[in-house]
Amino acid sequence: MTITPPALSVFEALESEVRSYCRGWPAVFDRAQGSHMYDEDGHTYLDFFAGAGSLNYGHNNPVLKRALIDYIERDGVTHGLDMSTTAKRAFLESFQNNILRPRDLPYKVMFPGPTGTNAVEAALKLARKVKGRESIVSFTNAFHGMSLGSLAVTGNAFKRAGAGIPLVHGTPMPFDNYFDGTVEDFLWFERLLEDQGSGLNKPAAVIVETVQGEGGINVARPEWLRALSELCERQDMLLIVDDIQMGCGRTGAFFSFEEAGITPDIVTVSKSISGYGLPLALTLFKPELDVWEPGEHNGTFRGNNPAFVTAAATLDTYWADGQMEKQTLARGEQVEQGLRAICEENSGVSHRGRGLVWGMEFEDKPRASAVCKRAFELGLLVETSGPESEVVKLLPALTMTPDELDEGLRILARAVRETA
Repeated sequence: MTITPPALSVFEALESEVRSYCRGWPAVFDRAQGSHMYDEDGHTYLDFFAGAGSLNYGHNNPVLKRALIDYIERDGVTHGLDMSTTAKRAFLESFQNNILRPRDLPYKVMFPGPTGTNAVEAALKLARKVKGRESIVSFTNAFHGMSLGSLAVTGNAFKRAGAGIPLVHGTPMPFDNYFDGTVEDFLWFERLLEDQGSGLNKPAAVIVETVQGEGGINVARPEWLRALSELCERQDMLLIVDDIQMGCGRTGAFFSFEEAGITPDIVTVSKSISGYGLPLALTLFKPELDVWEPGEHNGTFRGNNPAFVTAAATLDTYWADGQMEKQTLARGEQVEQGLRAICEENSGVSHRGRGLVWGMEFEDKPRASAVCKRAFELGLLVETSGPESEVVKLLPALTMTPDELDEGLRILARAVRETA
């Protein structure tokens, strides 16, 4: 397939230079269904991006679309701030019955503004309020959002520089395997905590991703996560798991931390919680941490009722039994086999991941961007991640069929061959 980039005159003339994804995928997309997107010139693209993990159930999922259309057609409440509505009640009941109770999770549910970074801001603010301390520990190559508090616990130098001011009250520590196994886990962290001369302010909390998505698909081992949880308990620090991209079934289980057998104090959820790509975010926390005053963390759009409708339909359809988790793990094995074959055929390429989040790292770092560019030309949407964009990142929808996965892996293999 030969694709001629369209004349993007109005985008180039009017839209800010900050635009990014449209530069890597120079097409004007018109519609989308399932795991395919279509541009206005009739070209078809297989989507291994899924809205950066916001479309775990595909584009315009028919079950969710039907629920949304029915709600709109009966003049259901669209905007309600944090007022009680039937849509919010249905979501909360579904979330409790399908997610929290089966996992024996005690969490209260907070609706911050409907973005992932707002969920993180709320988590950081709450941790500081509960503990009466300012410092937050994060990890190398972490990504937690683009607002100032979230940027302060984000590792990427380019994104941090965009803040324009010093980012304070955050301290980075080495993520799992940062030293390639040559240093004992948490040796440096615990030594600093116990040394009265270390200069480390006692942290209120530690925030961590179980799989670092933007950081390069860095997968934390279950035993590392358990040790981190135990360290937080010993040192009177709250544990925040940022499950914005890796939650909602991306790694198999609904929450990515389930495999490790831990119960974080605070969990942030967004992206695919609405199921349909509609903005929605949750900050979950243990009941004893619910020390908020009414309206202390506010936001005009935290009551996104259409998102409540699709979220409830998602949970009732896909999470009422254990089939989605089993299917995701099976699909993940299929992707791993495909990536293993690609790596065996090409030197300087390695792969890693969990469930349906995978990455291929290239020793020749610029090659990852070249692979994504060639994949787009061949009709596959994939993006890069990692501190130097050296990793090709795969985030296919959890509902993608085995045949569609095979098709995408074949295109990816060709893109790797043709950029050697």
